[in-house]
Amino acid sequence: MTDSPHLETTPDDATGARSWRDLPAVQQPEWPDSQALRDVIAELESYPPLVFAGECDQLTERLAAVARGEAFLLQGGDCAEAFDGVSADHIRNKLKTMLQMSAVLTYAGSVPVVKVGRIAGQYSKPRSKATETRDGVTLPVYRGDSVNGFAFTPESRRPDPRRLARMYHASASTLNLVRAFTTGGYADLRQVHAWNRDFVRSSPSGQRYEALAREIDRAMNFMNACGVDPEEFRTVEFFSSHEGLILDYESALTRVDSRTGELYDVSGHMIWIGERTRQLDHAHIEFASRIRNPIGVKLGPTSTAEDALQLIDRLDPERTPGRLTFITRMGADKVRDKLPTLIEKVSAQGAQVVWICDPMHGNTFEAASGHKTRRFDDVLDEVKGFFEVHKGLGTHPGGIHVELTGDDVTECVGGGDEIFVDDLHQRYETACDPRLNRSQSLDLAFLVAEMYRDQ
Repeated sequence: MTDSPHLETTPDDATGARSWRDLPAVQQPEWPDSQALRDVIAELESYPPLVFAGECDQLTERLAAVARGEAFLLQGGDCAEAFDGVSADHIRNKLKTMLQMSAVLTYAGSVPVVKVGRIAGQYSKPRSKATETRDGVTLPVYRGDSVNGFAFTPESRRPDPRRLARMYHASASTLNLVRAFTTGGYADLRQVHAWNRDFVRSSPSGQRYEALAREIDRAMNFMNACGVDPEEFRTVEFFSSHEGLILDYESALTRVDSRTGELYDVSGHMIWIGERTRQLDHAHIEFASRIRNPIGVKLGPTSTAEDALQLIDRLDPERTPGRLTFITRMGADKVRDKLPTLIEKVSAQGAQVVWICDPMHGNTFEAASGHKTRRFDDVLDEVKGFFEVHKGLGTHPGGIHVELTGDDVTECVGGGDEIFVDDLHQRYETACDPRLNRSQSLDLAFLVAEMYRDQ
């Protein structure tokens, strides 16, 4: 991330950041105190930006390289961040895992890896039901720490708009730590590779990855022998992203860039629209169409080519490479059947979108214990299918979008250091969806690196 010298001001035109208010908006909390909500919105509008417009434009340029087949996108992080997870240890572990994955993918693919975290804003979650019932008691469903609490009590589950201000401050603290880690030596490539060597040495599946690790060793040793010590070895670009779900928060943090007069959502570099909120005539797409940030849209197995083309017309009418990313979440059993038509029809229209694979959300099931989980083999198979489809069509598999943590949780089954269904209760810590732990994430990175080489 880079600093921008340009100031932004809060927009005050009804046709800009607030035009979504005239349209249906699904998945919004039912705030019980409207005056408290207005007060919080006014407070948020007075706050400084969390990111700068120039940084958002820089990410658009990086994503344009992905769209052209010249780079790969690694997007990952928590299903839903929690306020009590804003600590140096939690953030460092997530960042460390992303950096390790990126190092492997960069070497194997021989292309830059654009690193985008699901971080510093991913505090809200869409839900399939508005309420939850336990033992005859019905309460509002947990919608993420930005809205209400996880504890199943009336006080905790009551939506509280003051949590939106708390989300801002938690995001600011997170970004401060990320900037410190990525520019202060922690992200040094030599250190990251040393972590990967340790992983290969200790992982039950490490023997499979040893050859690639040795190749990277030789490359690093060669550069050391030549006295090569570029600045890029010591620092990295790392961007933030989250689902733009709670529109009161997103529009309150939308500013006019003083350079261009364009609107930017300065709550994060990249904003995506979910499968449940991508209706063309609804508020989320309207809001996303007004801002200049790079935008992602989730496409599930019911998405049609017509849906994709209409989304392009609404969100990327100027056909700007890097502006629009389609995040496909088909499921391992559907990706090979559903994805080809979407890519073929979009490619035929000449749109330069980024295609990335979310192999998590289409592969969720409930274990007998009641834990929501995913099989690592299903996650891997969806990524394989994604690569196979692109290889068959001669198009670029642009990246992966993964729910992961840097902690040793037991939320997804399988992986090299195998977790069994009976292990799920040991460290099941997610508030919403199951995440890959550090070992499973690195397994995935090495396996995706092999796929990318075979393209």
